[in-house]
Amino acid sequence: MKIFSYILVLIVSLVFSSQSLASNDDFQNTINQLTTKKLRTKLQIVEQIIQNDSHKVEFVLESLLEGKVFYIKSNKKVVYAIKENKEYLAKDLLNGNSFGKFSKRQLKKVGINNKIRQKIKFGLSMLSLTHVDESVRLKAVKNTYKDINIDVFKRIKVLIKDEKSEKVRDSMLVLMNIYQLNDKDPSIRIKAIKALEGNLEPIVKNKLTKSRDNDPNLEVKLEADTALKNIDSKIGFFKNLETIFFGVSFGSVLILAAIGLAITFGVMGVINMAHGELIMLGAYTTYVIQLLMPNYIGMSIFVAIPAAFVVSGLVGILIQIGIIRHLHGRPLETLLATFGVSLVLQQVVRSVFSPLNRSVETPEWMSGALEINGILSLTWNRLYIIVFCLLVFAALVMVLKKTSLGLQVRAVSQDRNMARAMGVRSNWVDAMTFGLGSGVAGIAGVALSQLTNVGPNLGQAYIIDSFMVVVFGGVGNLWGTLISGFGLGILNKFMEPSVGAVLAKVLILIFIILFIQKRPRGLFPQKGRSAGD
Repeated sequence: MKIFSYILVLIVSLVFSSQSLASNDDFQNTINQLTTKKLRTKLQIVEQIIQNDSHKVEFVLESLLEGKVFYIKSNKKVVYAIKENKEYLAKDLLNGNSFGKFSKRQLKKVGINNKIRQKIKFGLSMLSLTHVDESVRLKAVKNTYKDINIDVFKRIKVLIKDEKSEKVRDSMLVLMNIYQLNDKDPSIRIKAIKALEGNLEPIVKNKLTKSRDNDPNLEVKLEADTALKNIDSKIGFFKNLETIFFGVSFGSVLILAAIGLAITFGVMGVINMAHGELIMLGAYTTYVIQLLMPNYIGMSIFVAIPAAFVVSGLVGILIQIGIIRHLHGRPLETLLATFGVSLVLQQVVRSVFSPLNRSVETPEWMSGALEINGILSLTWNRLYIIVFCLLVFAALVMVLKKTSLGLQVRAVSQDRNMARAMGVRSNWVDAMTFGLGSGVAGIAGVALSQLTNVGPNLGQAYIIDSFMVVVFGGVGNLWGTLISGFGLGILNKFMEPSVGAVLAKVLILIFIILFIQKRPRGLFPQKGRSAGD
């Protein structure tokens, strides 16, 4: 009995094996027809490849799209070929067996045009509809929005019954409703319009606009017009949300750039014109760290943050001890001296790194965007910078409120003479405060390196904005800096579309000048005897 079972299994396996070989041979014969020069015939062959049930269909289509499908001139066999030096290594498209190396003259690339490329992309999307990964299925459904036919509609209608992902199912419903906008029955078209009402996919608005403008049925036209008004209302709302997001992200950059300046300006009364160059040093530190860690870009940012703080902080301490300490009480001379320091730092960077801008690679986990809907998407790098700004702010507040250095800083900022009389070493506090503010400027440089190129003039673009944030918020007040940074950032982004980026900044500057006429100490004036000086 066991022998009979083994024989039966062997026979069945041989049958299936022979069927598989026959199927592969048929598929190979179909592929070999790609040698034809007629593009219309080649398009039909691609359609046959898409409809084949072989597990190699996706690989064949992707290889065609990448231009890696050739045929051997001597026997007209279509193969997969990769260029190695001056020769091509040819392999079987279906089983990967090597055919050896060929010269360029022995092979001919299978040429395709844009129409065939679109067909291949459509075929790949159809194959991806049953992929295990939810994001791949979702992308595949959305890729078919522009090329919906009866075959796609029927396939989606079958797949939606077993689809478990709500996002993918909703996209499938959108696809089906888009297709039904062209149905002969007006009631079905109206039902499809109602189902699409409020959907923010760009193609939905385009299709509804066509229905409103071209549909012969008046009731359908009116329904489409109502749906479009609803969509336009939602688009306006999400566009405003997007503007606020960009304003908050820009405000975060302003806060990071200004918060160190607020500390030094508030405690020491020093207008540090080299503050922008301390930001630049932080950005270049990020660039150098990435050069030292080329295989760990994702981790390099975490190394760059403390490194930038230390580098900019030490340079700030040297500036304070070497120059600013000797000019205490002479603000004009301090301003000119720090301006000279800024020029020196720029020239040092030009000599070491050259005047050319340097590009800092964004870690993979900071790339891409969080897609809320078809209108609103939030880029990860800006989201992380907003969070990073709030963390830095919270850390500074904790340092100033909960540490002995913070207590001494607050004492010196409120009444320097009384603090000295109480035994506070004001020179040491000045050096540490300047180092702290400079270190935070370096951290701001790390954030800026993820948004723009790193160059010798990087800091100059933010120094004026930083002073505006500090003055508007209240000199030396961290909460004032936070609120004014976010406020000016959002205001700037709302003004840019109507008046332009340059004029927006000019108008904001005029607004701050007028505001200071009424409130010379800013939104949140500093308290203490020194505040009245």
